[in-house]
Amino acid sequence: MEKENAVFEKNAILDAELTEPFNLDELEAKLERELEDEFADMQFLQEEKEKIGNPDHVGDVIMGVVWEQFLNQMAAKAGEDFIKENNGLHLDLRKEAHFLTAENFEHGKMPTHNPNAQTYQQRYDAYRSDFQTDPKQEVKMSKNMRYNEDTKTYERYDKKTDSWVNKTRYNEDTKVWEDWDTRADGWKKRLAPGARDTFDTRTADQIGSAAVAKDHTISAAEQIRDVEAAAYVDRETRQEFAKSDVNLNDLDARANSSKNDSTMEEWLNSEKDGKKPSERFDIDEETLRKQDAEAREAYDQMKAEGQKKTMAEGKKSQRDEAFRIGGKALRAVVMQLLAELVREIIAKLVQWFKSAQKALDTLLDSLKAAIHAFIGKMKTHLIHAGDTVFSTVATAIMGPVFGTIKKVWMLLKQGWNSLREAVSYLKDPANKGKPMGILLMEVGKIVIAGLTGAGALLLGEVVEKGLTTVPIFAVEIPLLGSLANILGMFLGAVVAGIIGAIALNLINKAVVKQKKREVLAATMENNDQIIGTQHKIQIVNETLFAKDKERTHSNMAERHQEAASVMSAAYRNIMGDFVKDFSEDAVISAIDEEDIAIHNKINQASDDLDDLLAGFI
Repeated sequence: MEKENAVFEKNAILDAELTEPFNLDELEAKLERELEDEFADMQFLQEEKEKIGNPDHVGDVIMGVVWEQFLNQMAAKAGEDFIKENNGLHLDLRKEAHFLTAENFEHGKMPTHNPNAQTYQQRYDAYRSDFQTDPKQEVKMSKNMRYNEDTKTYERYDKKTDSWVNKTRYNEDTKVWEDWDTRADGWKKRLAPGARDTFDTRTADQIGSAAVAKDHTISAAEQIRDVEAAAYVDRETRQEFAKSDVNLNDLDARANSSKNDSTMEEWLNSEKDGKKPSERFDIDEETLRKQDAEAREAYDQMKAEGQKKTMAEGKKSQRDEAFRIGGKALRAVVMQLLAELVREIIAKLVQWFKSAQKALDTLLDSLKAAIHAFIGKMKTHLIHAGDTVFSTVATAIMGPVFGTIKKVWMLLKQGWNSLREAVSYLKDPANKGKPMGILLMEVGKIVIAGLTGAGALLLGEVVEKGLTTVPIFAVEIPLLGSLANILGMFLGAVVAGIIGAIALNLINKAVVKQKKREVLAATMENNDQIIGTQHKIQIVNETLFAKDKERTHSNMAERHQEAASVMSAAYRNIMGDFVKDFSEDAVISAIDEEDIAIHNKINQASDDLDDLLAGFI
């Protein structure tokens, strides 16, 4: 019966596997490959069995969120440190934040990030004090005056010229009262009472006599109104120039009075009763123009030097702030990379402590592996470094509010990741046949893992705010933040992790038994497949052995036949003279009995092999 079953199995193998020409060697190789695949499936099932109920996934999620928050806190702290070192100012590398311009100066816009901003503000305050700036200042109106609503100016009617003259207005742009100057044919700021006295610091001998005055070639009023000089040159330097030899020149007292606040060009070109000043006062116009040119050359040089110095201060201020934020960002990146390296080292040390062999050489191998792992993840580290730089700069620009925005973003991202993982799990073809209850519980585990990470952030924020009220926890640690913040992250992660682990454990209890049964059934089925494949290989090996045996016996029989024929021919040649008709059977009978016995055994083995393989043919 057993022999019949073996023949039946051989027939079944050949019917199932050999659709092409019969080749037992190929069949054997194919079965061996199937056996290797089945052993691999067995290893996979074993690993899956070990993963069931393993809470490491929750720990990985929480660790990832806390680690991301740690890096975010490091970057935010670097940004906040920058603000402190930047005199409480947020990062601003724009030109107007560092460079003083005459236009901005006139409108009271100081480069607040420039270290000399206070000096510039003092210049501006002194400049404003030289003018009438009160917008509610009363204008005394006479009968021949009016207020022009269209031009927002006060005007006086002149009967001789039949026109409105002596215009006055409040300039809403510069916030200064202005008068219309007919000589200059333009508006000029109205000086405050005593403005000339505070600016003109000449001594008695520099004023001149009643007949010959010491004239400001560039008048004090013109210098006071010059916004570029006020912006770029300090007041003392301007006062010194006003009474310098190049600007003070002798001039007829009556001519000096006529010139008043006008520029030399405006005065010399003016006329009264059809006569120019050179005709009315008998003065040398050419000499005066030469003196004016020399004074203005020195005046322009003074302003140019002041502007150059001011621009240099702006460049230095902008460069220093750029280097300052660059240094903070670089330090944050270095700290982040060191933290990543320490993280890898700690992970390898934990594995080393768990290992059975704890020796110095294995410890060194673990440290080397940590370094290699760190270098292998360099692309990821560089991405994190870029995020650290961005967070540092953003915090320096926006302030601590950016840290809050980043935390909200992390919550949204964690929620989205959980939702995406849940959808991917439901869409996975491998999960199509699973019961709906199992699917829902598995999705619930994914969602809880995400909520655990989010809870770590929220609880950390609550704990931090609570601890901040205690002075000792408000102590700042460079680049890491306050003790309250560090403890908040730690306690938030621990509490959220415990809650998440409890929730997952409840779900696992409902799922683990079912999954273990499924894995056990799959393992048993896999074992049966392995045994079946091994049995097939055994049958093929036996068949190959029988084939080899058959070929060997056949070769031996052929050689004996050939030997018999040779011996018969030789015998006939030798005995030809004695026996006329000697048959082949007579020659065989003359062979030694032992040879005959061997021949019979070979024939019997060949018959047995034919019976064994009858089912394959």
